[in-house]
Amino acid sequence: MGHRNASHGQEPIRLFRSDVLEFFTHIHPAIVAAIYGPAVLYLAYRAIAGRQGALWHLPVAFVLGLGLWTLAEYVLHRFLFHFRPRSPRQERLAFLFHGVHHAQPRSKTRLVMPPAVSIPLAALFYGLFWAATTLLGAGGWLAPLFGGFLAGYLAYDMTHYSLHHAAIRSGYLARIRGHHMRHHGQTPNQRFGVTSDVWDRVFGTLPRA
Repeated sequence: MGHRNASHGQEPIRLFRSDVLEFFTHIHPAIVAAIYGPAVLYLAYRAIAGRQGALWHLPVAFVLGLGLWTLAEYVLHRFLFHFRPRSPRQERLAFLFHGVHHAQPRSKTRLVMPPAVSIPLAALFYGLFWAATTLLGAGGWLAPLFGGFLAGYLAYDMTHYSLHHAAIRSGYLARIRGHHMRHHGQTPNQRFGVTSDVWDRVFGTLPRA
């Protein structure tokens, strides 16, 4: 994909001539939390308020949504963010999408997904979840399922920021930080999971020790 040699300078790589477009490529993680935190809470409210009968399916659907996010995270990272460009135009697109992060992995304002990308993706996934739950006659699962999915996305963006900038020395996050840093270093075409290495293990993109 459109990688460049990693730069650890403080000055962010400029992506657009337009100051307006350039402004929207710099996103603080608080913006993501401000958008998706309330969305998750609203879906939780809708799930509880719209329930019919027992509550058991709500936590089950929420956890399932979280799990589906981890799969989506892997698939998006591997096949969309790391797609192989076949022309100069595609090379430019690959760099805009994700290559800039590999070129400058410590840029604090380019560690979370811009809402201009994440909101259309969220709308697409909501449509897929709606279609699936409707076809299965499980409309009551939509809000908790998608709520779990969005919570997973929010956790992913916050985790990704932390892996690059928080002082993590032990525990699960330290292990997954090592996994992600090796993706940036030795194995840019492997280790695609950010919050988990489960799908790397399943699909064979976790190198043998």
